[in-house]
Amino acid sequence: QVQLVESGGGLVQAGNSLRLSCAASGRTISTSAMGWFRQAPGKEREFVAVINWTGSRTDYADSVKDRFGISRDNAKNTVYLQMNSLKPEDTAVYYCAARRFFVAGGGKYDYWGQGTQVTVSS
Repeated sequence: QVQLVESGGGLVQAGNSLRLSCAASGRTISTSAMGWFRQAPGKEREFVAVINWTGSRTDYADSVKDRFGISRDNAKNTVYLQMNSLKPEDTAVYYCAARRFFVAGGGKYDYWGQGTQVTVSS
């Protein structure tokens, strides 16, 4: 079993940056692919980014490509999402998730965190 806890969300002005963290406990995630998803009010949850277990492969949604960066520190059992040039449309609850194998785009994940709110003001 894996427990995932997101942190780093908050209120930020458009154009600024935030870094989200996802700390895992219960079992190492060093061999898991890790993803970030988000859900805005009234919308379905959508894929944001994914990274494979070594960090050598990543994939991003078109809406965040060139602005967001996913990374991981397996020694700390933590995954990060660096969000730059934030826009009001990035406002959402952000979730991290874990799955066994890397898959580009969305797909089914086995473990989910509770989410952290990101609000971008214009």
